Amino acid sequence: MDRLHELEVFVAVADAGSFAKAGARLRLSPPAVTRAISALEDRLGARVFNRTTRSLTITDVGQRFLESARRVLVDLDTAEKEAVGETAMPQGHLTITASVTFGRSVLAPVVCGFLSQHPRLTASVILLDRILNLVEDGIDVAVRIGPLPDSNLIAKRIGAVHRILVASPDYLARRGTPASPAELKLHSVIAFTGLMPNREWRFNNEQTPNSVTISPTFEINDAAAAIGAAEMGHGITIALSYMVRDQIREGKLTTILDHYTPPPRPVHLVYSQARLVAPKIRAFVDFAAPHLRLALDQLALTTL
Repeated sequence: MDRLHELEVFVAVADAGSFAKAGARLRLSPPAVTRAISALEDRLGARVFNRTTRSLTITDVGQRFLESARRVLVDLDTAEKEAVGETAMPQGHLTITASVTFGRSVLAPVVCGFLSQHPRLTASVILLDRILNLVEDGIDVAVRIGPLPDSNLIAKRIGAVHRILVASPDYLARRGTPASPAELKLHSVIAFTGLMPNREWRFNNEQTPNSVTISPTFEINDAAAAIGAAEMGHGITIALSYMVRDQIREGKLTTILDHYTPPPRPVHLVYSQARLVAPKIRAFVDFAAPHLRLALDQLALTTL
């Protein structure tokens, strides 16, 4: 069996934490992945993974071998590209992920502009209101809104957004405008679960973080639907500032409890850390960062 193939499969399994996920990423059948790992272990004379029907863990031997295997694969990839003069040429397929509303309104136009300048690249954009694992899900670049957990990802900040409460003028005329967070309990609240997962609104009271628990009249996992319901006068909803800028400027929605608005949430481009960042990723980050920063600045609400 090809020794380089064994290394590629070994690194994929270590990154994915699963034979099945590594096989899907490499487009190999589970038996082919098993054969490659078994051949590597036979040649090393030691197990690189401890595996049961329920778990997979890398052994001490495997952990020591992993960085060397990565280095060999990166050096080979670099050598091949240098041989044909393509080290700095962005090419291939790029996979990007973001939240649904951000992807529709902000990211998609930037990706189209990027592709028009790089004819040797294609791209897939995956829009989901949940966080994907870059390694396991084969993602090159992600847009993340909110504080980042400690990880081995590289992050480039591109701006910030606010979490705000909005309602239609018609609703506020009928039900009144709440003067404090506690008064939200007296109102119809439309909860977008992506920003109110525990039926709780976090706010600042004289710079001190606080929260109020809410019993929503209507709960939904789609931001556009929650905002649409608020526009129709069905209640108060939570949104990120870029989602409702146009509706506020057109008078369809009004912000409430502005003095309690929590601190802005940072927005980052993130991608996997590696000794050699693929030219396609570097090119996209360099292009997208200023364009996304400008778009977020233009979408900012001057009232906040």
